Amino acid sequence: MTIHHPTDAPEAAAMAASVPGKVRLGVVGVGKMGLSHLSIARALDHVEVVGVCDSTDYVLDVLGKYTGMHTFGSVSRMLDEAQPDAVLIATPTGSHAELVGAVIDRGVHVFCEKPLTLRAEESRELARRADDLGLVAQVGYHNRFIATFGEVKRLLDAGAVGRPSHILAEAYGPVVLKQKGSTWRSRRATGGGCLYDYAAHPIDLVNWYAGTPQGVRGSVLHSIFSTETDDEVYSTFVYDDGLTAHISVNWSDDSYRKMSTSVTVSGSRGRIYADRQEIRVYLRDGATPPAGYHPGWNVHYTTELTPPVSFYLRGEEYTAQLESFIDAVGAHEHHARQNSFDSAAATDAILDAIVRDSERSSDGTPAPRAGSDRHRRTSRRWGQKR
Repeated sequence: MTIHHPTDAPEAAAMAASVPGKVRLGVVGVGKMGLSHLSIARALDHVEVVGVCDSTDYVLDVLGKYTGMHTFGSVSRMLDEAQPDAVLIATPTGSHAELVGAVIDRGVHVFCEKPLTLRAEESRELARRADDLGLVAQVGYHNRFIATFGEVKRLLDAGAVGRPSHILAEAYGPVVLKQKGSTWRSRRATGGGCLYDYAAHPIDLVNWYAGTPQGVRGSVLHSIFSTETDDEVYSTFVYDDGLTAHISVNWSDDSYRKMSTSVTVSGSRGRIYADRQEIRVYLRDGATPPAGYHPGWNVHYTTELTPPVSFYLRGEEYTAQLESFIDAVGAHEHHARQNSFDSAAATDAILDAIVRDSERSSDGTPAPRAGSDRHRRTSRRWGQKR
């Protein structure tokens, strides 16, 4: 077994080990999420992991010694020597803009953990550059690959509950429960706190269902234990067709065993509630039920709705999102099938708007619009695909 360390020159060995027909993947960042992605990628038949990059030499030494994977101390060296077709980035959010930009500039497809960046302007620029080069560029909002949340999208597109009037998106869990030394996740410049690290997930779901709001109101970013950033997030979204949405997120809530996300949609013909485990749908008399539904209460479980994946780790959604990315790359497509940089940039615009709204002075300054005209929908017709 050949073991490559960051100081070696592996180009010949890496190229010789290439397997025809497989997508050559490089992984940048092997912390908690990076190791999960790496494990899934190595289990996929149509993926060849050709390089792993991290800033910690000890981690690279261990991976090289026990797996034989080629390891690198810099992204540029990995791109030069391993020559991946695609790169997966799972580093602290504050580093995304620079790393993603470097990969795009080499004409390499990229999967980046969420959120894309800490500034919507940077996210839009990365989306533009990826589009110009025809690259598959995807962001890791894995909730869109959870079957129950996908079923909400399908039912809304079918007009099952009529015209929605309100969406409630929630996420609660025991992530930060005491004052302690900060990590990259709890620093505004590197992780963005609860807003960017956890609230981004339900916000992205609302954006998927309803489009970018016209504006945000009453945003609150409140610290409970953290000294540098927020631990709970509350905000109301307004749309120009009368729809409203409320976001309620708290990562310092120990009444939950683990972080949990849910969505409730109230409509003119019924109501939908969904979380990771199940979807409950109430349809009023007179509604036209979709196949598999009837007037009154309906309950479907994620086990009924979730298609099998080739490898299970943490949840089917993590494999499903990576397979979607790899399949698009392998098919020589030019855009992500789900969670594109464009959609991630629209979510980042909402995050930016929440920050600005929470910082508004008390002089009655108007709340900011959530996105540019490129992303904002000025009208919506529920029941029709967009």
